[in-house]
Amino acid sequence: MTAIGAQAQRLLAHRRPQKSFFETLIRSLIILCVAIAVVLSSISVCDGRWLFARGQLFGLWHFCTVSNGSVLKCVTDLSLAQVEGLSVGAIPIRSMVSFAVVVAIFGLELLMVSQVCEDANARRKWSMGSVLILVSFLLSATGVLSFSILVKDHLTFTGFTLTYWCEFVAAFLFFLNGISGLHINSLTHPRNRISGCRFKEMSGVYVISQAPILRVYPAGPMKK
Repeated sequence: MTAIGAQAQRLLAHRRPQKSFFETLIRSLIILCVAIAVVLSSISVCDGRWLFARGQLFGLWHFCTVSNGSVLKCVTDLSLAQVEGLSVGAIPIRSMVSFAVVVAIFGLELLMVSQVCEDANARRKWSMGSVLILVSFLLSATGVLSFSILVKDHLTFTGFTLTYWCEFVAAFLFFLNGISGLHINSLTHPRNRISGCRFKEMSGVYVISQAPILRVYPAGPMKK
């Protein structure tokens, strides 16, 4: 390829395509939903009381009992709950769900920075942020499932507290938006969007076509 053809190809490769309205809208909704998931997960982890059964409140940080009909007495010694493995198992569970919030915050930051500063690494930042959101899903989902297994003898569908459902919804949002972020990034890849540019060599000339503009350059070496 001649110098003009190579220069034109480099210009087309570095040209940043304009985002459509729907792409901007979808990316904004993903960021909003991830922010909501971070808030829900933070509330759930800070409260930590996930299950109420038989006058007892089981949580990540406290074990509470209801006495005299309304007085709630809480202790931090989870072994008093007399649930096998709860006092030991709660340690990795609360570590996982807490770390999930931290990872999600970093992922959310990368998603936001990729949209505010649209430089050459914007797409890479978006992909990294989406991957971190999926890691948050794995951590939070593992914590929720592990807690449910530990207290399986006390499980009732109506016994789950509001903070438990907050963590459940947050894990679902982490998964949905992490997958959506990676998918939209692959759909809007520049190689898929700049499809109207073609390089052809016909009868000694290079034709660079990009609708609705047609430019013809000689195929010979470029004179300085």
